[in-house]
Amino acid sequence: MALTSPTVPGPTLSAFHWGVGEVVSEAGAPVLRGWRGDPSPSPILDNVLSAARDASRVTQPHVRRGWLEQGPGRDARRGDDSFVPVDWPQALDLVAGELKRVYAAHGSSAVFGGSYGWSSAGRFHHAQSQVHRFLNAAGGYVRSVNTYSSGASEVLWPYLFGIGLTEYLDTCTTWDQLEETELFLCFGGLAAKNSAVAPGGVGRHRIGERLAAARRRGARFVLVSPLADDLPEACEADWLAIRPGTDTALILALCHEMVANGRHDQAFLTRYTSGADEVLAYLTGAHDGIAKSAAWAETICGVPAARIRQLARDISESRSFINVSFSLQRARHGEHAVWAALTLAAFLGSPGKPSQGFGHGYGAFASIGERGPAVVFPSLDQGRNSERAFIPVARFADCLLRPGTAFDYNGERWTYPRLRLVYWAGGNPFHHHAELAKLRRALAEVDTLVVHEQFWTATARHADIVLPATLSVERNDIGATRRDPLVVAMKQILPPIGQARDDYDIFIDLARRLGCEAQFSQGLGSDGWLRHLYGAFRDHAGAADIALPDFDTFWQQGWLELPEAPSRVFLSGLVASGGGVPLPTPSGRIELFSPRLASYGHVDAPGHAAWLAEPDDDRGHFPLTLLANQPIRRLHSQLDVGACSRAGKIAGREPLRMNPDDAQARGLSEGKLVRVSSATGNLIAGLKLDTAVSAGTVQLSTGAWLRHASGNDGSMLCMAGTANAVTRDLPVSRLTQAAVGALTPVEVSAWSDTSALAEVSETAMRAANHESL
Repeated sequence: MALTSPTVPGPTLSAFHWGVGEVVSEAGAPVLRGWRGDPSPSPILDNVLSAARDASRVTQPHVRRGWLEQGPGRDARRGDDSFVPVDWPQALDLVAGELKRVYAAHGSSAVFGGSYGWSSAGRFHHAQSQVHRFLNAAGGYVRSVNTYSSGASEVLWPYLFGIGLTEYLDTCTTWDQLEETELFLCFGGLAAKNSAVAPGGVGRHRIGERLAAARRRGARFVLVSPLADDLPEACEADWLAIRPGTDTALILALCHEMVANGRHDQAFLTRYTSGADEVLAYLTGAHDGIAKSAAWAETICGVPAARIRQLARDISESRSFINVSFSLQRARHGEHAVWAALTLAAFLGSPGKPSQGFGHGYGAFASIGERGPAVVFPSLDQGRNSERAFIPVARFADCLLRPGTAFDYNGERWTYPRLRLVYWAGGNPFHHHAELAKLRRALAEVDTLVVHEQFWTATARHADIVLPATLSVERNDIGATRRDPLVVAMKQILPPIGQARDDYDIFIDLARRLGCEAQFSQGLGSDGWLRHLYGAFRDHAGAADIALPDFDTFWQQGWLELPEAPSRVFLSGLVASGGGVPLPTPSGRIELFSPRLASYGHVDAPGHAAWLAEPDDDRGHFPLTLLANQPIRRLHSQLDVGACSRAGKIAGREPLRMNPDDAQARGLSEGKLVRVSSATGNLIAGLKLDTAVSAGTVQLSTGAWLRHASGNDGSMLCMAGTANAVTRDLPVSRLTQAAVGALTPVEVSAWSDTSALAEVSETAMRAANHESL
């Protein structure tokens, strides 16, 4: 039986990564509001329907003119060429033919399956799963590993605990076990804007009220960040305005001060950790002659030595919880800040204890620290990939520009494959990747770039074949996540625009042309898959004595709420009374020093947390530090043309926040357009003065859609304020090969160009995303 979309004016629910929305009909048109069960619904919901019919939607298949006329191959015109509209049969024949050619001539190591998830909160129409399942059926593909968000920590985590970061996030201390915490020490904060979103969505946004309640009962908050608003105002935090990227030095100094004053827990270190002696030798300067004291740290991080000493006393005399945001590891040697914070918690003897310990990423997602559901909804099986080659996700441009070059990753030596065809469905590499001028050069090297896209983003405009895909509100799905108890029937709200099709239907037609339709679809349509996935979920719940309604009842009622999993304390099993359960590390304990990691011989990974200064060669020309972080008005770059996102722009550009003193020194004023320059590119932004930004730092949210032009010096200039137009495509370390896009040396100057290019209106900026058609 086919599924139906809402036909009555009563409310229905749909799920998004930024929360659950309630759809009602007003004057015959759908209106999306926050779910009444959510204490703090996200305003990002306003982007959804306002963007759905925007002029920037892709409404039929298109082929880049140069590719259509001259065939596949290297082409520097990508991103600047025009497009030719074609019908679906021709577009699918072209894609299938190119896949056949590349597989036959070059094998699966020449095909890259690009996707970064996040395109939908639905469990079936999850573009990353769809494209990987299709390419596995078609012949295999080169995959990417790790994420731009937390790639350094994902590599580091098994060395510390013997488990992956995802497993940690599923087992980290729950908020109900932090109700007696006396001091929250927050490196990078717990920004409210970040906790508005979560992979797969969240039914109730509760972090804000949890933090406010903690403050009301007397808990103290110490915020270590260049931004004062990285914690909500209700926390009344003590703000330590640290120099960006120097947290590791501060944390090591806190450890040193505890040891120097006999405040560390030696018994805990001896029983539950491995490598404490190596760390102690480093802190005291036994090998390099440099004691990692408060006075030493002051010269690096700008926090007064007396304040460091006081903080060391405060955390040792309180039930303290230490959290490190994901942002800290998105910088050169950023994994050391995470490792150092764990070391500090171990010196306190707090891991494994309620209301104390160590956390990573709290506030990055709304669902981190929540108990989650007692049973987890299944994901779509992606099949088996026959291709062994992979790349770290942040090294995508390097792979395209330097095929055959060796690279280090996680203690092993690998080689970049020669990629001929890149297939992208879901996600926007022109949002996630750094140094976009370099990415543009890299994409010129491939034979063919195929994308599924809803909008004429920069990714679409750099493609050879663009296939129009539906938005989540234009199809049926089921919203569910492993860290939230709500399961939502995502009923279609709008008909597909133009000729847009679901990713799944596109792949079925391609699989038929490639002779692998049965393997890909298993004879099921979209509705059949939703019933299949729900049936497997219901069986799993039944085995756990959780009774769920049948599919038709669930679909009619629209949502269900699962029982929650038990509360938990991370590492409580290790420190349990009467003898704990060993960790799956070589020592069975927390590894403060990793002999295995040290054996790799990497200068930037000496085996324990260490302060490794970054060369400041660019500081003469670029004295400010750009902090590029997640936006408040959208998720990543999604729906940048939506109402909520547009409302935050200045003259159609992303706003740049700057301390008034830095602006005055440069003769800059509020609301004017400014040029942000780095060693890798330039962008135009609207200036916003804010004392919440520390002097020497400027802040720009990521996610504005790239609108590239050429500067007077030939460098790339982004007219829309895309942060990654100026960031650096460098690895965090040889160990992790992760992204460093959070921090970039820049300079800011007035934008005085009075040409038509400088006066582009917001409407024209949006139209420019597809002007080349």
